[in-house]
Amino acid sequence: MQVLQHGKQVQEQTTKDTLLEILADKYSRTILESTIDMPKSAIDLSNECGIPISTAYRRVQRLHAHKLLGISGSISQDGKKYFLYKSKVKSIMTCFNNGSVEVEIFPNSAQLEN
Repeated sequence: MQVLQHGKQVQEQTTKDTLLEILADKYSRTILESTIDMPKSAIDLSNECGIPISTAYRRVQRLHAHKLLGISGSISQDGKKYFLYKSKVKSIMTCFNNGSVEVEIFPNSAQLEN
């Protein structure tokens, strides 16, 4: 049995434009896809997805700033901060129809807090 899930329609044009920019970036798409089911650190994302580490950090910060990634963190026994990133979205659907862009965001049911 298939369950239909309704997403949230994005209304503001600036937000739509930003989301389309983010989706146009292959590293951002890869990070979102890689973190849908399980949270990962920036180092894990860099290694598993073949993304340079500095690029991975920039992308996760941008994705978090636009509320597409959640962050959870802890401090290891040796005092180092350790952050995990998890996609807040399961999918983003876009449609260009008669000169208008429609964007709908479907939440990831297995989200992190934040």
